Amino acid sequence: MAADRKIALITGANKGIGFEAARRLGALGVVVLAGARDKGRGEAAVEQLRGEGADAHFLHLDVTSPSLIEQAARRIDERHGRLDILINNAGINIEWPSSRPSEVGVEQLRTTFETNVHGVAAVTNAVLPLLRRSAAGRIVNVSSEMGLPAWLDGSEMPAITAYSVSKAALNMLTLLYANELRSTPIKVNACSPGFVATDINDGFGERTAEEGAAIEVRLATVGADGPTGCFVTDEGIRPW
Repeated sequence: MAADRKIALITGANKGIGFEAARRLGALGVVVLAGARDKGRGEAAVEQLRGEGADAHFLHLDVTSPSLIEQAARRIDERHGRLDILINNAGINIEWPSSRPSEVGVEQLRTTFETNVHGVAAVTNAVLPLLRRSAAGRIVNVSSEMGLPAWLDGSEMPAITAYSVSKAALNMLTLLYANELRSTPIKVNACSPGFVATDINDGFGERTAEEGAAIEVRLATVGADGPTGCFVTDEGIRPW
């Protein structure tokens, strides 16, 4: 493997937006480490990526499993010695199509946060030493405009309470990481892929997974003059 090739870890890379981000990065010559909790689906995704010419490798990774996170970080260290790109793509929504705050249960909140917030922090912390070895580390947290208070703005938008609150927390976590790492070459941003038709919303959506992945890849490969500590959509930077 050429030393100048970037190495990217994508969580939830076996399908949907994560898979399309892996495909796009692979086409750019990036070494893709496809994280997935389902071994069969993860290995099948990597086989497909390799069939398209990507240098892709499966990593058994469940963002709610400390042991699998530690194992994945150790394997990346042993095989590559560093990490250039982390895309925290894995996420869940167990409330589709909606649930009002008065209806959401504590278990729904706990389960959603375990993946959408705790999982992001756990994976990021585990691989941060490897990102620090990169000449230009990039962390991309896949969030949602539903985590921005302005998204509601007094309107009658349907509530997806646990999901929206988890993404609001993820947005704050993104900003905190960015502030901590401002003196380093590492850039940390959150992005919204838009309303994409994926399994997370039973196939409803206005955009394809390929379209949604574009912003992830753009932030993953942004140059030294690119943003950090920002919430970004295809239209540009949005106020927090």
